Amino acid sequence: MLKSCYAVGLMEAGCDEAGRGCLAGPVVAAAVILPPGIQLAGLNDSKKLTAVQRSKLDLIIRTTALAYRIAWADNVEIDRINILEASITAMHRALEGLSLEPEHILVDGNRFRSYRNIPHTCIVRGDSLYASIAAASVLAKQHRDELMRSFAIEYPNYGWERNYGYPTAEHRRATQKLGLTPQHRRSFRFQPLY
Repeated sequence: MLKSCYAVGLMEAGCDEAGRGCLAGPVVAAAVILPPGIQLAGLNDSKKLTAVQRSKLDLIIRTTALAYRIAWADNVEIDRINILEASITAMHRALEGLSLEPEHILVDGNRFRSYRNIPHTCIVRGDSLYASIAAASVLAKQHRDELMRSFAIEYPNYGWERNYGYPTAEHRRATQKLGLTPQHRRSFRFQPLY
């Protein structure tokens, strides 16, 4: 069972991102403030859920959360400032858009830059430990997958409706054959297939 909070008695926002390791598309982040003590059935790290489970939980989280926001940094920004900085920037944008200001921020991973001097705690694999981070993980992944499916309509030969921009063999073969699209991250290495 996921823990409902890290800092007891404080309004806590969980933050996570999706798409850091992709060759194309934005990095998407979400910030979520859940009601104290809530347990959402089936909630877990988005990578451990099926697409159907994520879709159902996405709706539940949006209707249950006290506040949530989804934000991103696009591939051009990623190339300009690097993927770590872009991920943190996207998280800051999500936090900025919350309708409530958190008193504590829980971040999945081990790197973050202070936001408005609000205390924060980084937790490696936090999306499988804390409900608010898991909720942010689901919203970020669901939104990013939807974006990549829409990009796949414009660029249909890269398999983004299946690989979502990750460096699968299918995606790498397409970049070798067709070149890069405006959605590709130029700063990432495109390893050839042998």
